[in-house]
Amino acid sequence: MKDIKIILASASPRRKELLSQIGLDFEIMVSDKETEIDSKDPREACEKQACQKAADIVKQAALKYKDNDFIVIAADTIVALEGKILGKPKSREDAKQMIEDISGRKHRVYTAVCVYNSIKKSYESFVDDTLVEVAKLSDEEIEDYLDKKEPYDKAGAYAIQGYFSRYIVGIEGDYYNVMGLPIGRLYREYLRDYI
Repeated sequence: MKDIKIILASASPRRKELLSQIGLDFEIMVSDKETEIDSKDPREACEKQACQKAADIVKQAALKYKDNDFIVIAADTIVALEGKILGKPKSREDAKQMIEDISGRKHRVYTAVCVYNSIKKSYESFVDDTLVEVAKLSDEEIEDYLDKKEPYDKAGAYAIQGYFSRYIVGIEGDYYNVMGLPIGRLYREYLRDYI
């Protein structure tokens, strides 16, 4: 197999962990371009953001790896409750509102993945979604959770693999999609033939 560089266009420790988990050798290049949600449709919004991140890193990678083939993987995750997008909370109050909104209900987590392959000279993308059910939290449980660091850098104000896992009562779909990278599909459809 020809030597190909794998580049993760994300600073997310969870995405890094998932790629490492499946034995990939990769490097991280993070886009410093701000992406904006310009769609009310969560599926469309996260796909646009993932593709914007990928395009920015492809420009950097093309300069760095002129003589090597490379694959860029970019992803974006959005939490939505009844179609309303829940981004990363801007404050404790914002996080509290999100947790109160998802408490005792089901919501969807969308992760878009955009993959650029320099051999094919093409961008391909997909969006996976997972239905997540959260137990009804008491006021005390919500306040206790808000005292943790966890809610403040996550879409929807929670991490399924973290402290909040104690409140997850069911999921329909890919668990890793909720973590931020549907790794099985990514590997099978976009990476298996190159690594």
